[in-house]
Amino acid sequence: MKDLEEVRARVAEFASERDWDKFHSPKNLAMALSVEVAELVETFQWLTEAESSSLSIEQLAAVGHEIADVQVYLVRLADRLGVDILQLVEEKMRLNAHKYPVLKVRGSAKKYTEY
Repeated sequence: MKDLEEVRARVAEFASERDWDKFHSPKNLAMALSVEVAELVETFQWLTEAESSSLSIEQLAAVGHEIADVQVYLVRLADRLGVDILQLVEEKMRLNAHKYPVLKVRGSAKKYTEY
């Protein structure tokens, strides 16, 4: 798959073939997404900072599968809501650039409300 639209179409077809559309309400998809994010977080649980940056092949494969699960649910949720993820990302990056101006925040992890 080469782009997000192709991913969206493939995920929609996958769900449709299995008659899962009736289960894929925005609420259910958001809940499933949170579970997948928790599974992604779980792969890093108890690792040190250094260990989290140098995963074994097996760990990296597990993380990759969880990242894919998160992306699939996120794409499916956006599709069911009729929103364009790429357009929203562009908009959010503009908002973030305003909230976090380079000269003010460079090298800091503070939230914009702390500036």
